[in-house]
Parts: sequence; C-alpha cells; structure tokens
Amino acid sequence: MRTIGMIGGMSWESSAQYYALINRAVRDRLGSPHSARIVMESMDFGEVEPLQRPGDWDALGEMLAASARRLEAAGADFLILATNTMHKLADRIEAATRLDLLHICDPTAEAIRAAGCDRIALIGTAFTMEQAFYRERLEAAGLTIIVPEAEDRAEIHRVIYEELVAGLFLESSRAAYRAAIERLASRGAEGVVLGCTEIALLIGPADSARPLFDTAALHAEAAARRALG
Repeated sequence: MRTIGMIGGMSWESSAQYYALINRAVRDRLGSPHSARIVMESMDFGEVEPLQRPGDWDALGEMLAASARRLEAAGADFLILATNTMHKLADRIEAATRLDLLHICDPTAEAIRAAGCDRIALIGTAFTMEQAFYRERLEAAGLTIIVPEAEDRAEIHRVIYEELVAGLFLESSRAAYRAAIERLASRGAEGVVLGCTEIALLIGPADSARPLFDTAALHAEAAARRALG
C-alpha cells in the first residue's frame, strides 16, 4: 500500500471527513481491520485565511511548498491537498517535491463525465467560483461551467467562511444554498460541483433536484484507489 501525504487543516472540519472517507474506502476494499497509510500535515487555517483575503498567494505558496516537502521527508508516496481553493497553488506544490499531486478536479471531472453531464454549476469560495484556475481545469475535460450570480456567490462564500469552517450548519444557510442551486438549474445546470470541501457538511442529495458532485468524497476515494494501486 502506498502512503498518502495529505495537506489538510483548511479547514479541519473537512480534513476530518477526508481521513474518515479514505480509511473507509481502504477498509471496504481490503476488509477489516485494514486502514490507510497516511501522513498528514494539518495547517492552521487561522494563519491561511488572513493571507487569502488580500491575495498574498506567494506567501501561501511557500507555506504549501514547505508542507509538501515535510510530507515527502515523512515518507509520503504521493500528495493530496484537502481543499479546493488552495489548488490555485497546485503548481507550487508540484514544483516543491518529486511527488505526484492528485488534483481534486481530475476525479471530479471523471465522475461528471461518467454521469453523462456536460453543463455543470460550480459553487465554492469566491476564489474558486470567480478565478480561472479551477474552472479552466474542468473545462479542459470538456465541461461547460456556470457559476452563480453575484448575490448568490457572495452568500455562498460568506457561509463557508463564517459558518462552515467553524462547524456551524444553519437551516437558513441550507435554504439559501438550495435556492441558489435552483437558480443554477433554471440556467441549464445538469449537476452541481460542491467546489468547497465543507459544503457537503451542509447540503446533500435531498437538497438538489440535480446531481451533486462532492469533491471531497470523490478526491478521497481517488486517493484510496491510488494508494491501493
């Protein structure tokens, strides 16, 4: 079994889900009492978020590169980054070590194509919805990406940073997400990418008439498959 190197903590709420999902996938494949070989560096999101706000991506890139090097030294065979937004800096991680980075967009795109969808809505942080790094990776897989209108983008982002990363899951926010998804469906979305690893902690299949693609679950499953060869 290969050892997974996981950069987490952004936030720890979703990183805890990654740990559980990967280990369950390994157990399901190999049987009890098997579990995954994982080395994890859990970053302090309280140090990350203040650098995201002003867009100090160079400083954040250095933090991620240093984390990747420590995981390589700890014996990781490949890397995963347990967050969507910080994949903006995937190239900094890839340049920092000789290890392969399993990009979160790749298993997500594979699942979308397998479901027969072409026109997909993307919800996540403002960085993920509004900047090109994530959308272009999915578009390269042949997908058409639509994002919420400005008011919905602002509310989706606010809920992530003010509530979900703090472990708060409010019915009012669930209703706001449902309404945003309905508006995306009315614009032709055939499915919805949950492009923030915390969103699946708030909403699930019952909240959408369109299929939801949970990036954290898809990424974790892909990591388990790679670990097991």
